[in-house]
Amino acid sequence: MTSSERIIAVDIDNETLSAAGPDAEHERRVAIFDLLEDNTFSLEGNPAGPYKLALSRQDNRLIMQISNEEDVHLHTFILSLAPFRRIVKDYFMICDSYYDAIRNQTPNQIEAIDMARRGIHNEGSELLAERLRGKIDTDFDTARRLFTLICALHAKG
Repeated sequence: MTSSERIIAVDIDNETLSAAGPDAEHERRVAIFDLLEDNTFSLEGNPAGPYKLALSRQDNRLIMQISNEEDVHLHTFILSLAPFRRIVKDYFMICDSYYDAIRNQTPNQIEAIDMARRGIHNEGSELLAERLRGKIDTDFDTARRLFTLICALHAKG
């Protein structure tokens, strides 16, 4: 990875951002921080980065607007969120169980729920990477962090 094959800024449209509790807010902030610290991201066959990424939701579509360092628009990708519906629903249900378990369960029970949560999250990340293939080149950790941000947008509506 070169220093230009990365995201340097993320903006999430507040109008489409879901109302979330403190746990989800924390998860979103951590995902953005981790994404900016370490990511692999490049547009296939397009100008080099580094890139700025703006995420929003319109109807049941994810809008990914990508610009360069100078805020010149490079490309907009529109992905249907329909293929993510089941995974996101399952992910939210397991997250609720996980946050409840942290407050009320044994460490072994928390670990079991967390493993299931990570498994569902991985499934969503793999689906995202598959949907971006041929458009955006990214690594698995970047896809995981982007999936977390998609969940933040997907919850509304």
